[in-house]
Amino acid sequence: MKPVRFVGSAKDDLAAFPKSARTRAGHELFLTQVGRNPDDWKPMADIGPGACEIRVRDSTGAYRVIYVAKFKDAVYVLHAFQKKSQKTTRADLDLAKQRYRIAHQIVQGE
Repeated sequence: MKPVRFVGSAKDDLAAFPKSARTRAGHELFLTQVGRNPDDWKPMADIGPGACEIRVRDSTGAYRVIYVAKFKDAVYVLHAFQKKSQKTTRADLDLAKQRYRIAHQIVQGE
């Protein structure tokens, strides 16, 4: 099972989710750790190769966890946020891209 590594404030951002959304997101991340696909996800190729988005919905709203599991050493959680509009904001996408580059540098040993 791969460990989960958080980039930037992603761990604190995920911890700020309401309990039900946090629990669901945690289960979905566990599935990625053991090599399975989450129940509700989509690829996020614009973020970087292998980046994906877990989609969590509950009574308090829609939540997203952007991660990359293609690296051998770990599942990297790049960004976690509450989605407040139909389209993901440019700021959220740009932050995930920036953190993808950081995760890639970590993997490359830079």
